Amino acid sequence: MDFLYNAPYIIRILSALGAIIIFNRLINNLITAVAAGTLFLAIWCGHDISGIITISITKLFSGNSLMLFTVLFLVIWLSSIMEKTGVMSDMVEIIKKSISRRTGFAVLPAIIGMLPMPGGALFSAPMVNDMDKQSTVDPLLKSKINYWFRHIWEYWWPLYPGVLLALDMTGLSPGRFITLQFGLSFFAIIAGYFIFLKKIPEDKDENKAWDIRNILNMPLLIAPVLTIIAIYAIITIFIPGISKISTYLPMIAGVTFAIVVVIIQRRPDLKTLAEIVTSLNTLKLVLMVAVIGIYSAFIEAPLPDGTFVMEHVRRELIGNNIPVIFIIMLIPLISGLSTGIAVGFVGTSFPIVMNLLGPNPALSQIMSYTVIAYSFGFAGMMLSPVHVCQVVTAEYFKSSLNRISISMIIPSSVVITGGLIIGFIIKTV
Repeated sequence: MDFLYNAPYIIRILSALGAIIIFNRLINNLITAVAAGTLFLAIWCGHDISGIITISITKLFSGNSLMLFTVLFLVIWLSSIMEKTGVMSDMVEIIKKSISRRTGFAVLPAIIGMLPMPGGALFSAPMVNDMDKQSTVDPLLKSKINYWFRHIWEYWWPLYPGVLLALDMTGLSPGRFITLQFGLSFFAIIAGYFIFLKKIPEDKDENKAWDIRNILNMPLLIAPVLTIIAIYAIITIFIPGISKISTYLPMIAGVTFAIVVVIIQRRPDLKTLAEIVTSLNTLKLVLMVAVIGIYSAFIEAPLPDGTFVMEHVRRELIGNNIPVIFIIMLIPLISGLSTGIAVGFVGTSFPIVMNLLGPNPALSQIMSYTVIAYSFGFAGMMLSPVHVCQVVTAEYFKSSLNRISISMIIPSSVVITGGLIIGFIIKTV
């Protein structure tokens, strides 16, 4: 019992993640598995029943969580309306006629990846599936492609909350940060191509050509996507007060307008809209995200003694004489694994990383360690079994969550290598 009470917090976090994976494999119910893993972590971290209930209810009914659930409902409804009214299939057909099948598999989730929406991989999943009408591609491979290419811009795209938070915490200018991080997207695309896309055979018998009609039709088809980006950008830039109320409000406005655009364009009947709004699958997915959010709350919430989990992890690493550079790698990696979201690993690890640089660090040092820390944190996020996009992708394609997680190790290692190379060059040159 003494060992359990004094166990390192790194062991507690990783054990909780392992418990979630094992429970999910045994009972094949992720909601129950995450709930069990959350309870396991909470009790091992010293929270009593009263504290567990308080943290859970506070997280579940916080303004930000309710806004997040609203976004998820709207995103799923928008995706369903676009699918049922033929917008997605029309978009896929144009992609098929214009570029190679292999490239199309990556382009569709990459387009949706420009939208900073939680669970956005669920939006692109039907499009990826439509690229394979004959069902000749393994659903697991489609899951990997959808999940990976959905996130290739999140290293630097300034609409993402994780990027905005990293900008604030590092003090880097947007231009400098984007230039610094853009290379990570390059490594992500290269890794995704050779590890995933190369497994999809090219359509050698089909002649691809740009048709002027396709070029003219595409803006109409992606009008919902463009609407979301435009509304989000306008509110964020010109009405920043709305974002301060909740980071999700600009996205709620954007997706709502996008739904209106699709309804005006395609005029679905009331029966179709009613079926979409009342779908139990939507409620199940939102409940899944809610449980994952409660799990993340126990990583970020104060412990009964007022300290924080990630601060204990930092002390443990320093106490074991781990070099600073390895701490700067490990803290974001563990944060990413445990929170499964960019804003989570940035928020919990970057204050520690910046503090480790000491007073008045050189600009080159800040830039070097920022790109390294972000690449490791992002890798942890992509490997995390509580990453919402991974969960909804596995759910849509009926794929193994564990196998998707494991498949992310090699491409994430490529991005980490890229981060180390960029960081080393900046610090040296």
